[in-house]
Amino acid sequence: MPSTRLSVRRILAAGLAAAATAAVALVATAGPAAAATTPGIDVSRYQGSINWTSVRNSGIQFAFIKATEGTSYKDPNFNANYVNAYNAGVIRGAYHFARPNISAGSTQANYLASNGGAWSADSRTLPAALDIEGNPYSGGYCYGLSTTGMRNWIQDFLNTYRSRTGRYAVIYTTTSWWNQCTGSWTGPWANHPLWLARWASAPGTLPAGAPVWSFWQYTSTGAVSGISGNVDRNYWNGDRSRLIALANNTA
Repeated sequence: MPSTRLSVRRILAAGLAAAATAAVALVATAGPAAAATTPGIDVSRYQGSINWTSVRNSGIQFAFIKATEGTSYKDPNFNANYVNAYNAGVIRGAYHFARPNISAGSTQANYLASNGGAWSADSRTLPAALDIEGNPYSGGYCYGLSTTGMRNWIQDFLNTYRSRTGRYAVIYTTTSWWNQCTGSWTGPWANHPLWLARWASAPGTLPAGAPVWSFWQYTSTGAVSGISGNVDRNYWNGDRSRLIALANNTA
């Protein structure tokens, strides 16, 4: 575990003025490229076999890769994607698809940490992401939990992941889901990077209390060399050096 804590506010402080300028440019151009400087993707088994050298040569600099879901599913392509992305020079991170109605947050955080979500300061490994969004299965949009129950579940996950890895997990979500299902909870945003999902030309309104987005998934129908078919495209809100600082938990 690093000897000093590095908050999201500190990581992004140097880039806040640039982000504000980019936001103004975004309104003027209505183009997502104005919102950030570092392009990335996120993938799972649905992308099939990926040529990560081609991905990196096309300009992609980071990737979130699905590792786990719930307490029993590990993406069958995770191991190959995670290693091959690293070897190609892509800064990578694992992500976990949350199933809050089937087990405790701590249980799922431990499953992630033990199945690909560990962390090391090697300049290419991001803290893992918690993918928390509308329930695609039975059990209700908010997984049958009250806003208090959802807050407690998420906090349990975040605390456990932090204790296992020494890192604050990234949180992937939409503004509408977060505000509805957590009751506009502001608690995590001082330390946990926001990975905003909004398929549009601008990030729009952020979840309650979030001061800035760190990652933005702006389309699900992107095209990247080395990947057959559609792939989610993302931006990091800063340059590559700031992304490496997040990866290494350094100032």
